[in-house]
Amino acid sequence: MSDPPTFAVPPTFLGLPSDPGAAICVAGIPLDIGVTNRSGARFGPSAIRQASRMLVDGDHPVHWVDPRALPLADIGDFAIALGDIPQSLEVIERQASRIDHLVALGGEHGISLPLLRALAKKHGPTALIHFDAHVDTWPDNFGQAYAHGSVFYHAIEEGLIDPRRTVQIGIRSPVGRAVYDWTLAQGVTIVTAQDVHETGPVVICQRIRAAIGAAPVYLSFDIDALDPAFAPGTGTPEIGGLSSWQAQAIIRRLTGLNFIGMDVVEVAPAYDVAEITALAGATMAWEYLCLLARARQTS
Repeated sequence: MSDPPTFAVPPTFLGLPSDPGAAICVAGIPLDIGVTNRSGARFGPSAIRQASRMLVDGDHPVHWVDPRALPLADIGDFAIALGDIPQSLEVIERQASRIDHLVALGGEHGISLPLLRALAKKHGPTALIHFDAHVDTWPDNFGQAYAHGSVFYHAIEEGLIDPRRTVQIGIRSPVGRAVYDWTLAQGVTIVTAQDVHETGPVVICQRIRAAIGAAPVYLSFDIDALDPAFAPGTGTPEIGGLSSWQAQAIIRRLTGLNFIGMDVVEVAPAYDVAEITALAGATMAWEYLCLLARARQTS
């Protein structure tokens, strides 16, 4: 019997089964109470899952792998503490700590903090590859310490990530000069969207590899790294961003890195057009899983 057509694939990510004991787990984290502009990223996990149906009818056209061959499952959505950011972060961390390798579908960018807290207890300070329009290193957002624009300030201050092995890609939003200078002073490599446009994915990957080395590395992909022409469905869009192909080309070249987890965040389907943002988010997660599948194939 042939596989079902894409529209009939089960409503999990890539149509995956549910197995909490799988070595690699996909989970939704529908938290968006720390956003500073448009809300709605709580509906991101379901939109990304639905869009992922487009990715199940063949192998990756560069790596020639199908990530569904991995010990991989979609375990549904994490619980959160409704209306309570600090408590939600604690609840998310506890759930993440039970998973060996997590691919998280957000939700707002604040979810990265508890995921990094869980990973730091296993690996120590990790390297970070961070796609975003924003540096997310503000000490607080309009008085809220744990909003989505402060996640990596806390990650650095808590010793969860090694700022000297942290690369931010796609940065272009208005930002306080003191915040930007503080970020650079910690040792973070900031690659602006203009840098990507002017030098291209090959050069950017060389900069990433030089910074990351062989360290355990976490990949965090905020969908607003992409230009609103390619990802309108997000809460804090910024013009002048990466195209879908630029982001895809960068991720495809990150073979051989020691990845320990990933998230895709800030997909807000209420503002999307024809599912293009959700599809971009699903594809970035799929590209990451294909890197893991290729690593297993070549090891």
